[in-house]
Amino acid sequence: MLIIALILFGMVIGAAAQLIVGRPQGRIDWPMAFVSGLVGSFVGGLLASLIAGDGLAIRPSGIIGSIVGAIVVTLIWRLVRSRQQA
Repeated sequence: MLIIALILFGMVIGAAAQLIVGRPQGRIDWPMAFVSGLVGSFVGGLLASLIAGDGLAIRPSGIIGSIVGAIVVTLIWRLVRSRQQA
């Protein structure tokens, strides 16, 4: 059950990152939302929670770190994709 919750949380965070950055063709790219949400949540959320001293509990610092991490992953993904297409 925890795995399903983490996957859903990652997808929501990834979709939020795409809404903040801007969506290509006006729609959410769900595979990118999934990957950027999970990777961003793991890296950004974990680092923010540990730096803030919250440990591994779900706190606002971890959620904010997750969104920032997902935004960074989304921007890197788009940069790499645009260079491959050019």
